[in-house]
Amino acid sequence: MPTESTFLLAALFLLLAAAGWALGRFGERDEDEDAPPPLNIDYLKGLNFLLNEQTDQALEHFLKMVRVDDKTIETHFALGSLFRRRGEVDRAIRIHQNIIARPDLAAEQRDQALFSLAKDYLKAGLLDRAENLFVRLGEGSRYQVEALEQLCRIYEQEREWHRAIDSGQKLEVLSGESLALQIAHYYCELAEQAVLKKDYSSARAYVKKAQSGRPRTQRGALTRAQIARDTGDNKTALKLYHRIIDENTYLITEALPALVDIYASEGSNDKMEKSLRALLAVSPKMKTDVAYTAIVNDIGGSAIIDECVEEYMLSEATLTAFVDLQTVRDATDDGRQAALNKVRTALSKLASTIPRYQCKECGFSSQRLLWQCPSCRDWETQRPFTTVSFDSLLQRSSSPR
Repeated sequence: MPTESTFLLAALFLLLAAAGWALGRFGERDEDEDAPPPLNIDYLKGLNFLLNEQTDQALEHFLKMVRVDDKTIETHFALGSLFRRRGEVDRAIRIHQNIIARPDLAAEQRDQALFSLAKDYLKAGLLDRAENLFVRLGEGSRYQVEALEQLCRIYEQEREWHRAIDSGQKLEVLSGESLALQIAHYYCELAEQAVLKKDYSSARAYVKKAQSGRPRTQRGALTRAQIARDTGDNKTALKLYHRIIDENTYLITEALPALVDIYASEGSNDKMEKSLRALLAVSPKMKTDVAYTAIVNDIGGSAIIDECVEEYMLSEATLTAFVDLQTVRDATDDGRQAALNKVRTALSKLASTIPRYQCKECGFSSQRLLWQCPSCRDWETQRPFTTVSFDSLLQRSSSPR
């Protein structure tokens, strides 16, 4: 059965045949006014290929039939773009290479062909070839801004953060738009790489550069806290984690487990109790955040945290599908605590199987915090869920076995 590509090529051949007829009928003629336009014969050959579903041969014939000149170059660009969108990048590459091979090609058309070819390579996953062309275009052409944007994306994918910073800074100058947050994350990536190598001096330097712009990324503060923790500076680490929670409550899912571990390692659980109670006295709504964080990270052993978890479980109406909460409330202290612990354990297991974070821009969900969304490629758009999702559990319990 003919494919969509076959029909598209057939339409192009029909247009070319019509153009050939018009030129032969109304255009300038040679001495022999009755000579038929030569395009018709080529058209019949191409149509024969299409009818036999020989689309590769039809394409080659098409490229030979319509030479690249000022009148047909836009047709070639349109065809190349069409094939790229359809995922037929090999054909798009051949078309754009054919354009570039023209010796008398104007500079503007050459840049257009190079930019189209670079996008072909990018679509094909040939990042090194795409990068080379985008670098060339980024040095001076009407596609300079678009080329630098593509270079940033390539370097993000290849984790070439120094090159990403260089391209991002050039892009800021040319576009007039601030990329402070994006570039700050590039520096944070370098800082995290340095932390893994225990090169804390370089890590601090990268974090300092990340925090020098506006808007600031809280990722830098988390990295600073991790550096302080790794180097035994618990005082600074605790100060930073508390500040992170105060300034961006959504990051409590990252900061609270670290706080619990540090206070426990120092035998200062009483200090943690005091600081958390003071925090919740000022911001009572954060009790839900504390409870959720404790459940998904299986944190226990703290009176204030346990109180938040218990209050959360007893106020969650969805749990009535699984637990008789009234019976739990009326039970004796030992029975009540045992029942609550059982529910808490079940919730922790459930939380380990469902996404914890979701991108506020595109809705992409993940188990761990991703600073760049893999779907929309935006930076720092993921936020944690504030409640355990019971939808999947309800579906499982209601589905036939």
